[in-house]
Amino acid sequence: MAVKPKLPDLEQTAIDEAAALEARFGHLEAEAIVEIAIKRFRDEGGIATVSSFGADSAVLLHMLAKADKTLPVLFLDTGQHFGETLEYRDQLAADLGLENLVVVDPDAAMLAAHDPDDLLHKTDTDLCCEIRKVEPMARAVEPYAAWFTGRKRHQAATRAQMPVFEAVGPRIRINPLARWTTRDQADYMRGHGLRENPLVAYGYLSIGCFPCTEPVKPGEDARSGRWAGQAKTECGIHLPGLDNALTSAA
Repeated sequence: MAVKPKLPDLEQTAIDEAAALEARFGHLEAEAIVEIAIKRFRDEGGIATVSSFGADSAVLLHMLAKADKTLPVLFLDTGQHFGETLEYRDQLAADLGLENLVVVDPDAAMLAAHDPDDLLHKTDTDLCCEIRKVEPMARAVEPYAAWFTGRKRHQAATRAQMPVFEAVGPRIRINPLARWTTRDQADYMRGHGLRENPLVAYGYLSIGCFPCTEPVKPGEDARSGRWAGQAKTECGIHLPGLDNALTSAA
């Protein structure tokens, strides 16, 4: 009888595979990376994408829709999204013909235990993100061998050295737009006539939950409107240790 690989073995396998994929394909154009990754993982563990349906989401979703409209699109419904984002999610999904939108909610027991009045963001933003985003994210990607994100290196200092293919625990995270600039994004949006999140017009250049998102001031980084006035720059879903959320949540 075959012996099931131990988790550390799976993690090392993912590290080795991510490095090999990065060396072979990391320099290619985004559309080619999307096609290669879908072909590689669709029948071997499965592949999905995560999307916030925020300021920069339309480009990657358009590429994925061209390649495979049935690809699972995982959306974390934190319970604190702007109404405009929820409307945009449904409108853009319809525009692109996305056939497999998967809405993932926070764990009800965790919310009841730690944030029964929806005010946790005022006292502990890290725990709020853990409950509303990190644990649901880990749960959402658990069934898949790989997933796409729309992250870009220019968005934050924490992303400046981000590879296209990277290991997260025993899985592969794929960032086809890693090298893209704001000009690349704008040109693609305009060239394909893609719908934009309406909040962008009001200065929201990086869009998360409404209690912790503000318009960006002129000349500031696009993510400066997230957790303004705090040292926090990431909610945690893109940081190392994502898999730990599945075992630490209680």
